Amino acid sequence: MYETYLRQLLSPLGIYDLGAGSVNGAELYALGRALDRTAQRLEVVEREAVTVTAEDEGLRRREALFARRPAAVTAQERRDAIAALLQIDGDSLTPAAIGRAIQGCGIRAKVLEIDTGHLRIVFPGVGGIPAEFEQIKRIILDILPCHLEVEFYFRYLTWEECERAGYTWAAVEAAEHTWESFQLSVPPEE
Repeated sequence: MYETYLRQLLSPLGIYDLGAGSVNGAELYALGRALDRTAQRLEVVEREAVTVTAEDEGLRRREALFARRPAAVTAQERRDAIAALLQIDGDSLTPAAIGRAIQGCGIRAKVLEIDTGHLRIVFPGVGGIPAEFEQIKRIILDILPCHLEVEFYFRYLTWEECERAGYTWAAVEAAEHTWESFQLSVPPEE
């Protein structure tokens, strides 16, 4: 690529022998190859230097800045988590801002303010304790300011919901529910 560019740049001068077997041609070939390698490396550096385009080293280096690695798997989820964590500052104490930071880390949770200084973390659409809760809990507690009281709320099927749905013991037994699977069969949130 750069060899061709250099040849095109110098050919109008007419004073160089740019043939393939000439010394000048060999120098242009060597310079072109070196510039091609440099350009390829610069592409990688440019990509990894920006969070929005980083894929590997750039994401690893940014994640190393935080106490815990975000609960994200794909490159896009990792980018979103890093962006969310980098936005946390002194003005990020509202439940909405805290919720955005938590969701940006790949954690599907909602933050509710129960009263001043008391937050409830809810996991919508999840019955019981979410998978990998201990990791999720550590990440959330790292994000939240230490002066706030935090309550984790886990969703289980209530008797009221059973009555509204018209469940009978016969229907529960016919569905071959265990007690655990039954209490985790929470209806979808409206």
